[in-house]
Amino acid sequence: MNYLSVIERYNEYQDAIHELMASIVTGIFDEKLLEDECALSRAMTWLSKKYPFVELIFTLDANGVQTSQNIAPSFFSNNISSTGQGVERHQRPYYKLAQDSDSVVVTPPYLSTSSQHLCISAALRCTHDNGSTKGFLIIDITLAQAIEFLMGDRQRKKFHPLFISIYSFIVLGLFAVVGILLFSAGSSIYAMLQNPSAPDFHLQPFGIIIYLTLALAIFDLGKTTLEEEVLMHKDIFRHSSTRRTITRFISAILIAVSIESLLLMFKSVLVSPEYLTKAVAMMVAAVGLLVGLGIYVYLGSKAEAILKQSTLKFK
Repeated sequence: MNYLSVIERYNEYQDAIHELMASIVTGIFDEKLLEDECALSRAMTWLSKKYPFVELIFTLDANGVQTSQNIAPSFFSNNISSTGQGVERHQRPYYKLAQDSDSVVVTPPYLSTSSQHLCISAALRCTHDNGSTKGFLIIDITLAQAIEFLMGDRQRKKFHPLFISIYSFIVLGLFAVVGILLFSAGSSIYAMLQNPSAPDFHLQPFGIIIYLTLALAIFDLGKTTLEEEVLMHKDIFRHSSTRRTITRFISAILIAVSIESLLLMFKSVLVSPEYLTKAVAMMVAAVGLLVGLGIYVYLGSKAEAILKQSTLKFK
């Protein structure tokens, strides 16, 4: 997910994410974690198996100074600095929120200084019997992976590189066909220039334009596939992303059909009147395709607006 999608999803599922974070911290909290770094490592091992989006756990003293190392699961450890003990964290948002709270606090999203990922932190203050602060337990999670976990999208993400590879191969094939069509158009243009006195000279441009329009349509199809499925992030859970992809595909087909219908109409007027009916039918089909696309886009946007309103009502 890109950062914009992550923030949007966080705003939608903020309550669920905060409740999950609070349950994680409450479930593993023990005063021994503030004193025993081995116990902290064991807690992280358990968390990484149950909640693979947890990226960091550490402790602070009453003054906001880190008392443990940055403890991360093995699959995160290469991207996270293991240092941190003795670093002052009193300006960090989790410390400011937790120092006056007796329950688990969760920060808004921020960029982690340890992993450089967009994350959120949960913190819980531990107190002595007299109410004074003994220390703080801090847990960081990678926000994008937490959202994928909540939405049940982790299994699909494993196959995402395979999907990208297949789409890339298809795009290369489409571009190869475009190259063949452009070569054919260029060869036809060269042949026309070599023999301008040919009896069918006035008809040859129609064949060239057909090559070029087919190349344009196929290139636009390949370009759309490359942008939508390979280069850009596509949120499959959003109706707008699916609607955008379908709109772009249908638009490419619509342009090709419209150009071909015009060519067929010109050809029917010049030399082949029998093609006039087919040309009009193609033009009607293009208009119907355009009307259908407009209805689809309108109804899709209306449905998404209604869905957003209903989601806000349940919050």
